[in-house]
Amino acid sequence: MYEVSVEEHFDAAHYLRGYGGRCEKLHGHRFEVQVTVQAQGVDEIGLAYDFGELRKKLREVLERFDHTCLNETPPFDRINPSSENIAATIYNEFQGNMGEIPILRVRVCESPQACVTYSP
Repeated sequence: MYEVSVEEHFDAAHYLRGYGGRCEKLHGHRFEVQVTVQAQGVDEIGLAYDFGELRKKLREVLERFDHTCLNETPPFDRINPSSENIAATIYNEFQGNMGEIPILRVRVCESPQACVTYSP
């Protein structure tokens, strides 16, 4: 089995409703996103998945979040745009773009020291 990962980022502002701390105020991050998919083998030229195609599909999911206030962007207009909720949302939307390709996990980092990994 192979695990293939690609990374992209988006820049966005958000605030956490009901948090009661600094993050309850509007602030921004460069969210780094890593998606890992699973492959049972490689094709005739030795690739499990094309990195470029995976990155393109990930960019398609992330582009609607880039340079926005996440709190105004569905589904975060209804749920808190926490890194946990962002990771789960990206997972679900990316899976919708991938068809039968199994996604193992999505990792979202709002800073180099603060990351969340979601795998169902």
